[in-house]
Amino acid sequence: MDWYGMADTQIMSELGKRIKATRQRKKYAQAEVAERAGISTFTISQMENGKNTSLASLIAVMRVLKLLDNFDSLIPQQVISPVALLARTTKKRRK
Repeated sequence: MDWYGMADTQIMSELGKRIKATRQRKKYAQAEVAERAGISTFTISQMENGKNTSLASLIAVMRVLKLLDNFDSLIPQQVISPVALLARTTKKRRK
């Protein structure tokens, strides 16, 4: 998928579709996900329809749907090289 060629609203719409598809595949009703996530069914509906919702709501829904592991591929954790780590500790010791 060409994410860079898409407008923000198109990306939100695609994410909403994927969340909805995952919810349905796991056979959860919107009300069940909303209750378990601590948000309203309106918020779930808005999210699934690509409307603007909070990052906290997205995280809560992803937690319920067991999708949090996907954040590792979304924004990979920075690995510090041993040389850079040594340089950092050396600078701290000099102070």
